[in-house]
Amino acid sequence: MTDAPNPNLPEPSGGTGRVRWRRFAVLTVPAVAVTAGLGIALAQGALAASFAVSGQQFKVSAKSLEGEGFAQYGSVDVNAREELIPVAVTAIREAKLHSLCQSVVTTLPIIGDISLNLTAGNKNPVEASNLFVDATQLGGDAVFTNIEIGRDASTLDKGPTEAVGMQDLFAQQADSVSITDLQQTAWATNAGTFKLSGLSMNIAKGKKECF
Repeated sequence: MTDAPNPNLPEPSGGTGRVRWRRFAVLTVPAVAVTAGLGIALAQGALAASFAVSGQQFKVSAKSLEGEGFAQYGSVDVNAREELIPVAVTAIREAKLHSLCQSVVTTLPIIGDISLNLTAGNKNPVEASNLFVDATQLGGDAVFTNIEIGRDASTLDKGPTEAVGMQDLFAQQADSVSITDLQQTAWATNAGTFKLSGLSMNIAKGKKECF
């Protein structure tokens, strides 16, 4: 009498190897679902930057930042190779920054490191409206007014109109924010308007960053 097949044993793959196809299918479904979800979000414009980001992050520092209408949530940027890059989006409806510095270092063959530095707002503050920063690191001393932590990212309503994330994801928002000794590393910055008082830009050999 022939025994019934054991469903727990691996099924033949048609070659010399064997694969547990049922287990493989179960493991791949979540990954496919996540990829499909990100694809839909990208098509609907729900992801972060509205342009392909470069392959270089840049650093931004400021002596202080005051903002009205603050929101922060997780999202994803996309580079020219269509690779997904996780970021934390900080969105501020109206912002003022004092002693702004922005730097990026590029390493070139033979020449070595080249630093691009931009400074502004040493006398009059830099002013921005509908400011979005897609960052991987943020530091400083912060004070929030009427902050909500753990809000669903799709229901944000205190920051810029476009500052909403994907449903079920973590987010936070506040009526206002004040940050001193701001330091952040970012992939992208978007703004409706960006007024840079006392703008100065220079390029130097070597690594000269804001922090």
